[in-house]
Amino acid sequence: MRILLVEDNDAIIMGLEYLLSQEGYQVATAKSVGEAERFLAGEDCSLILLDIALPDGNGFELCRKIKRDSRIPVIFLTAKEEEADVVKGLDLGAEDYVIKPFRNRELVSRIKGVLRRSGRGNPVLRCGDISVNTETGKVSRGGEEITLTKLEYRILSSMITYPGKLFTRDEILSDIWDISGNFVNDNTLSVTVKRLREKLGDSEGQLIKTVRGMGYRLEP
Repeated sequence: MRILLVEDNDAIIMGLEYLLSQEGYQVATAKSVGEAERFLAGEDCSLILLDIALPDGNGFELCRKIKRDSRIPVIFLTAKEEEADVVKGLDLGAEDYVIKPFRNRELVSRIKGVLRRSGRGNPVLRCGDISVNTETGKVSRGGEEITLTKLEYRILSSMITYPGKLFTRDEILSDIWDISGNFVNDNTLSVTVKRLREKLGDSEGQLIKTVRGMGYRLEP
């Protein structure tokens, strides 16, 4: 899948090109409204990351044109954080609005979510014989469905998005807090991971590895 990045900051362009290429996306860039319009006149893409403040125009107006002429999903990626700007961007039809500075993992998750909802992404995440269907919420291993709690599902779906990546305990706790709205302490996390392993048939921790003093890693 190809993502069009409409951004005039070279440092941000370089960082996002690397980040998104590591996730398997092709990245096309446009540093102005004019460049973006010329690209879209002759090329296709799966999603557009769009800044608002551009050298030759306004990202809001470009979004208006994009939504008038196509069904390409748009995520605003901008330093403009006023509520009025967020509301305006969403009212113009943008699928999401991300404020700079952004967290890389959160941005990738938002991109994948928009692609899934727009029918342009794969809703099934896999690692070995484990699969997580993010549309239905079903989890299976070796074709056998596994029933998880909300916390167990959240931990697994985060890890399976990035097999081999170390997730610190603080990262996981922050993620769980965000999704549930309830406080989850460190001991609860340990118990939840233990139960998740048992349900996955991983009682010895060969699949979800413990990195002592740091966190956990899902083995690819």
